[in-house]
Amino acid sequence: MAISSGSSSFKNIFSGKKGQSVGIVRPMDYKIPGAFRLESGKTLYGVRIEYEVYGKMNADKSNVILICHALTGDAHAAGFHQGDKKPGWWDIVIGPNKAFDTEKYCVICSNILGGCKGSTGPSSIDPETGKIYGISFPVITIGDMVNAQKKLVEHLGIKQLFAVAGGSMGGMQVLQWTVSYPDMVKKAIAIATTASTTPQQIAFGAIGRKAITDDPKWNGGDYYGKKIPSQGLALARMIGHITYLSDASMQKKFGRLERDAEAAGVTGTTGTTGTNLSELSPELSHDFAPNFQVESYLNYQGDNFTKRFDANSYLYITKAVDYFDLSKNGSLIEGFSGVTAKYLVISISSDWLYPPYQSQEIVSALTANGVDARYEEIRSQYGHDAFLLEEGQLSYLLRSFLSQILVSDVMNRKFYTVSRDETIEHASRLMVKERISHLPVISEDGKLEGIVTSWDITKAVACKINELDEIITRDVKYVYEDERIEKASSIMEEYSISALPVIDSEHRVIGIVTSESISALICK
Repeated sequence: MAISSGSSSFKNIFSGKKGQSVGIVRPMDYKIPGAFRLESGKTLYGVRIEYEVYGKMNADKSNVILICHALTGDAHAAGFHQGDKKPGWWDIVIGPNKAFDTEKYCVICSNILGGCKGSTGPSSIDPETGKIYGISFPVITIGDMVNAQKKLVEHLGIKQLFAVAGGSMGGMQVLQWTVSYPDMVKKAIAIATTASTTPQQIAFGAIGRKAITDDPKWNGGDYYGKKIPSQGLALARMIGHITYLSDASMQKKFGRLERDAEAAGVTGTTGTTGTNLSELSPELSHDFAPNFQVESYLNYQGDNFTKRFDANSYLYITKAVDYFDLSKNGSLIEGFSGVTAKYLVISISSDWLYPPYQSQEIVSALTANGVDARYEEIRSQYGHDAFLLEEGQLSYLLRSFLSQILVSDVMNRKFYTVSRDETIEHASRLMVKERISHLPVISEDGKLEGIVTSWDITKAVACKINELDEIITRDVKYVYEDERIEKASSIMEEYSISALPVIDSEHRVIGIVTSESISALICK
């Protein structure tokens, strides 16, 4: 492939085209073979993971981005299911020419282990008993969710993810991925999250769980085929939903407006033009029915939630969030000691569930380990939910981070070299065997001395040259691993070459980057 093609494709990263929907999508299902061992030591069999795929994998499957969903999310992150009126939960950033551009990347999202949207969870059938698990389902962790995702990724033949991204509990999964499987993640995007759940966050989860377990219809978790604990589940959702908003957003959306001004005796003032209680008749309601719009809104959120989510799944997942703590020996720096992925950590200015200081702590711990970690803050009044709503700011940050591709992101660390004392025959055999066209020539201490190409070998045979030393190109072009890929691309284009050695500060060869490797990353 000519380098000009790769260079042109690279420029498309900055395309200004308007984002489009991925259209109609369908969920898929993967069954993990054999036993799946949990961090608790318990074992599950026949674990199923539901997932969706947007875009296409490139030839070496190096363009895959894994999306991790939040607490009550699912695998349907973008596009529409047949008959849907609303798109997937992160459709604002996933699709052609959007931040997660499906013209360039293959985007995958799976429902978590323990969920109730296709993946194995408490509402699933236990293959050993033939009955629904209920609360016999074993305790799960964020680590278990990530381990199940890894099984799916391996099943799809993906050796390394270009990026893992998610917000809230999805951000926890991102952090866990880079700790558990550092070699499998190039870039990580953690949004509005924490590396260690705080007592206040645990407290909100505990209240929500108590609301469910105190509902008589919960029946010790055995409510399947009976009336569900809708009152407790709705209340849990209402409590949780309050933490996703901010005081400013609630003030802007509802203020102190009464739910139905006309019913209160004031005509012509409904919706956001409703009336303040101070303007109402002195005969205020004493039946404790919802008076304010915010009350009705929360009741709607709670009631609607009971139609789509399983109460036991809510118990298990919120408990997994409570258990989440990536620190080791009380140190987050130690907990992140093995991380190698490049990081973008995003907080939200008005988020009081996972406030900015927790994102800053993540970045500080990563930086202390020498990790390339970038911190950004979205200015928004929407609170925690801003990562689902602030399309403009979020898209800008994601595009900027994903497009900052370094030589280290695409270089091949498995490469072959020769010394100048070796024969042309040896170099020729090595090229044929390994199917390569460029061989860096190195000194005894690994320093770059030149390069030999398949064209040089052909010329040597035609001219009956026997010594490798006679055909080495000594004025060789090279790049460093921390340089932007644009530089490598421009050098290749300027000098009409298709490969560059990558060297360290001491001029030792540490890899090679080719026009094909650049194109493989940024093209479908």
